[in-house]
This record gives sequence, structure tokens and C-alpha cells, in this order.
Amino acid sequence: MDDDGFRAFVTAQWEPLTRTAYLLTGDRGAAEDLVQSVLEKSHRRWGRIVRSDAPEIYVRRAMVNTAISWRRRRRVVEVPLLAADAAPAADQYDRADTRQQLLVALRKLPPRTRAILVLRYFEDLSEADIAQVLGCSTGSVKSQASRGLARLRDHVDPYPGNAPARLQGETA
Repeated sequence: MDDDGFRAFVTAQWEPLTRTAYLLTGDRGAAEDLVQSVLEKSHRRWGRIVRSDAPEIYVRRAMVNTAISWRRRRRVVEVPLLAADAAPAADQYDRADTRQQLLVALRKLPPRTRAILVLRYFEDLSEADIAQVLGCSTGSVKSQASRGLARLRDHVDPYPGNAPARLQGETA
């Protein structure tokens, strides 16, 4: 087994994988658990994974699949809301408000749609790469991304705190 190669992979990929896992789970602790779980599974198969010339794709795919299966298992369990989810934080920076709205809206998406948006817009993978990671067609990635973006647009206010009066329902 190539433990040094695996160590180098983990060192190089820990931050990107943790960021992706956070966007998939919406919780820092769950994200770290997800990455550790996937890396543990990957370590057992590392000899085969590294021969595939695409260990990043394999690990990302395993992470998305594990996140989806965790969500299915936890679907019955009540998920407590964070204080930040219940009411947007009163922040003087519009960008922070928009980011919070985006994260809340992202958590409401189905796991596969969330995975597609995270991989496309946060990890900057191409549609073909996402299709390869998820094991589906490029058309499926495109349609789910389109529907997911539409749902995000419905839930994210593009003008937090300072929307023009005409956009807040008032007539000028």
C-alpha cells in the first residue's frame, strides 16, 4: 500500500474536500466527519484508486454518495435549526447577508441537486466532470443545475437590506 502517496493526497486535498463537504452538509462538524469517513474508506482501496489516474474524482464521488446516504438515514430525525437559520443575522455587510441566505437556501435543496451546484459553482468543475463524478449524463447535470439555480433565486434576496422601494412592493 502506498501510505506516503495517500498522506500526500490527504494533505493536498483536505481543505478543498472539507469545503465541499461543508457545502454538502451545511455543518462544519458533519463536514469533517464526512471527509474523514470517505478518506477512511478510500484508504482501504487506495492501491486501486490511485491506479485509476483520477483519485480526486473517486473521492468526490464517494463524498457525494456518502452525504446523500447520510441524509436519507437522517431524514426521519428532526434537524434543529441554528439561530442563524431562524433569523438572518443583522449584519452591516450585504455580502454576508446574501451568503447566509445562500447557505440556508442551499441546505433546502435535495442532496443531488445541492451536490451538482456545489461541484459546479464552488468547486468549479465542468458539467462533464460532474457527470463523471455522479455517474449520470451531462444533460442530467445541466437540467438539475438549472432547476437548482431557479430555486436558489427564489430564496435569495439580491438586495439585502437596501432593496429599492420598487422592488420591495412599493410603487414610486
